[in-house]
Amino acid sequence: MNILGHFVSNEFWPGASNRISEIVNPATGAVTGKATLASVEDVDTIVRTAAEAAPGWAATPPAKRAMVMFEFRDLLKKHTNELAELLSSEHGKTLPDAKGEIARGIEVVEFACGIPQLLKGEYSEAVAANVDCFSVRQPLGVVAGITPFNFPAMVPLWMYPVAIACGNTFVLKPSEKDPSVVMRIAELLAQAGLPPGVFNVVNGDKVAVDALLDHPLVEAVSFVGSTAIGRYIYSRGSANGKRVQALCGAKNHLVVMPDADLEQVSDALIGSAYGSAGERCMAISVAVPVGEDTADRLVDVLAPRVRALKVAPFTDPSSELGPVISKQSYDHIHSYIEQGLEKGAELVVDGREISLQGYEDGYFIGGCLFDRVTPDMPIYKDEIFGPVLSVVRAASYEDAVGLINDHEYGNGTAIFTRDGDAARDFWARVRIGMVGVNVPIPVPVAYHSFGGWKRSLFGDHHIHGMEGVRFNTRLKTMTTRWPSGIRTGAEFDITGGKVV
Repeated sequence: MNILGHFVSNEFWPGASNRISEIVNPATGAVTGKATLASVEDVDTIVRTAAEAAPGWAATPPAKRAMVMFEFRDLLKKHTNELAELLSSEHGKTLPDAKGEIARGIEVVEFACGIPQLLKGEYSEAVAANVDCFSVRQPLGVVAGITPFNFPAMVPLWMYPVAIACGNTFVLKPSEKDPSVVMRIAELLAQAGLPPGVFNVVNGDKVAVDALLDHPLVEAVSFVGSTAIGRYIYSRGSANGKRVQALCGAKNHLVVMPDADLEQVSDALIGSAYGSAGERCMAISVAVPVGEDTADRLVDVLAPRVRALKVAPFTDPSSELGPVISKQSYDHIHSYIEQGLEKGAELVVDGREISLQGYEDGYFIGGCLFDRVTPDMPIYKDEIFGPVLSVVRAASYEDAVGLINDHEYGNGTAIFTRDGDAARDFWARVRIGMVGVNVPIPVPVAYHSFGGWKRSLFGDHHIHGMEGVRFNTRLKTMTTRWPSGIRTGAEFDITGGKVV
């Protein structure tokens, strides 16, 4: 059985720790591999390797860093099918979902290819007599990334291409549940020409996370995951003087106005609520139809489509919904469904009774649809992170906006309507970081930035795009003044280096 260690200086390294974690295929429940869990000493070795490589990489011209990114992009495209199968085998998501994830990661690499333009500073001539002022952005040093299981390729690619292109070295701590795709991509990055020590991977658990947060040579930390852990990482990292961005939990609403095209809404909800088995921070988990008639019509259109979702492992080309990541997640989702029933919500579609021949031990849950959910219910308030959609009926547009603004999370939201005035009012007033108009999952393109508001984000910077460049660099401003009067060549003693 394969045991994954770490990736350091463009090579696999076993480390000194004897602690391991099992990697499980969620479709079968079978153990398919193991990952070494780093010790504090292992983390120290890896961080110091990155720190040693930092000065040389920072001094590398941005155009040469961009050349590595161009080559890396081409390798990712060439190996997409291989990477998608590796990803799906450990995460469980369908192959189209896995390929889509890698494609979104490649977009950030393409953005990083433009780093010479992105790092251009500003210059102001003659701010005073013979005084000029200019600014530059310089790399931080060693940057660390801590990433979740649900997007094992894409979320890391949101972090390290920009950080590395800016001139930093990077230490990535991926989820121990599905680390293999990260390790394979690390090989491709080395193949692209990245010098040893610039990109490193440490596999581990909380021991590795704390070691990164406490290490004096780590200058900044990027995190994506749950709110509870994100707040911990932000607090501990900030207390140690580090720059931290922590992108956290979500409860994303989709408002359905009475004039919306319900077939279009239904298409949007099938993809946004049930894609990747609902295991994504931008999943739409709450539909908010405005008016009882709109709600009745929406449920009538949506319910048969949820029932018809094909639940199967990624190896089945017709699969639309794969397993959730683990037995723990499986039990967690089931407990919320039970709570919803206990609190009086109507379970219109019950996806719990799924049994696939040959995959009886897999963690499969079919699409679930609740109606008549109220804001006091746990299935509304909490992030379930599974294929469960709640319909919360709003009496008016104002009630729908208030529902969204009152929720503790502020990651993403959307409105479906034909009314431009309603759409403009909506995006202007909702206290949410990312808003879609007739777009169900408003994930920005790579040259814009991703991030939420309220308890969905700790820190000042969103991820990738220009916010990513700002997070991964420090601004330095110079003010210069030179003596007036121009000297000719005859006034210099060239051999002695003195002014005559």
